[in-house]
Amino acid sequence: MGLEYRTISREEIFKGKILTLVKDKVLLPNNNEAEREIILHKGAAAIVPVDDEGRIIFVRQYRHPIGEELLEIPAGLLEEGEEPLESAKRELEEETGYKYSKIRFICKMISSAGFCNEIVHIYLATELKKGKQNLDEDEFISLERYTFEEAVEMIFDGRIKDSKTIAGILGAKQLLESH
Repeated sequence: MGLEYRTISREEIFKGKILTLVKDKVLLPNNNEAEREIILHKGAAAIVPVDDEGRIIFVRQYRHPIGEELLEIPAGLLEEGEEPLESAKRELEEETGYKYSKIRFICKMISSAGFCNEIVHIYLATELKKGKQNLDEDEFISLERYTFEEAVEMIFDGRIKDSKTIAGILGAKQLLESH
């Protein structure tokens, strides 16, 4: 049994296309009150696509909040009422042009629990078939392929920094090695 926290009130500060910012008043376990700023997020799905040669297909794209291009696994927001698996399938084809024949669940992760409720559902896709890339008009993506060994090295030397990508690579590696 954990400590008890209770939300007393919630004020919506901003509602945007991909997130809502709220300010909660919370009753703490010691009966004091505190304010918490929270980003409410629809959730996302990500997928680790592994080609027939055992290489991961990555997307490289500019991420404005960070101010640089990042190497990531394909991912995207869940659409209204969409299941995470369907979102992962859609994002794989939209961003890489590939479809999968085999898919396995890796994990779900909370991207930043200190201020955001986003949950990212991560999958492993294998036995890929070439389809057609279909980027959104504001997406500019290039594809890169790396072995698991290269990808793990890039995690530890700082070339891969994205949390869902790190979790996806390490989870997929473990899943593939254990089965």
